[in-house]
Amino acid sequence: MVFKAAHLGRNERNKIALTFFFVLAAAVIVFPLLWALSTSFKTYPEVLEKPYDLVPRHIQLDNYISVFTIVPFTRYFINSVIVSSAVILGTLVFSSLAAYAFSRLQFKGRTLLFLLYIATLMVPRQVVLVPNFMIMKNLGLIDNIWSLILTGMFTAYGTFFLRQFFLTIPIDLEEAAIIDGLGYFKRLSLIIIPLAKPALVTLLIITLLNTWNDFLFPLVFINTDIKRTLPVGLSLLRGDFDTQWNIVMAATLLSILPLVVVFVFAQKFFIEGIALSGIKG
Repeated sequence: MVFKAAHLGRNERNKIALTFFFVLAAAVIVFPLLWALSTSFKTYPEVLEKPYDLVPRHIQLDNYISVFTIVPFTRYFINSVIVSSAVILGTLVFSSLAAYAFSRLQFKGRTLLFLLYIATLMVPRQVVLVPNFMIMKNLGLIDNIWSLILTGMFTAYGTFFLRQFFLTIPIDLEEAAIIDGLGYFKRLSLIIIPLAKPALVTLLIITLLNTWNDFLFPLVFINTDIKRTLPVGLSLLRGDFDTQWNIVMAATLLSILPLVVVFVFAQKFFIEGIALSGIKG
């Protein structure tokens, strides 16, 4: 009985310690967001005097209005929406086609080709910046948002991610379609895609995050101010000698708002897609 009580006590202590750890980790993650939210409502003198106070003394809504007057925020936002939407559409289409080929089609050298394809994931995106720049320059697409779209919609990660999910779908579900004479494209669109909705939504969110927050490629490929996306455009709010952090934080919160909205509505599919995509290799 004494051993059992001691054992239960140790389990309780472990639960308390684990709970404390997660609460501390959550606080570390949430604090920067709360600080940004608080700073966005402060006046500039208050930011300098008490930068770490989470409760503003005076709520300043003019910071959000100033974002639209200092820089063409609306134009940056529209550019980001256009680029992200096109990249997401291209990624879902081409990754689905490639993933279906690698998971269902039997052809010579499939495994070797897939390994070579996946090996590109080990190459940092910064390494291929110069080759991509030269290709876009030869195509006459520098200072054009198409350069951001074409360099972002083809991803080995999307193919690998969807392939792992497609492998979890039993081949038996396609046998009736095969007997009816449906080709690969019909089977993919009518059977696989509807069943792969969680994986597709997950890939959508991951692609949206990567494209929406991309800073390097838009910085190098786009020269005209009116064609910039949000990350590069908002960097212009930083002055050479001084930065009004209250306005910068207001612009930052406005820029991440679409990501929060998309994740809130798609979190069910996101969690399910992450959980199921790695079941079968």
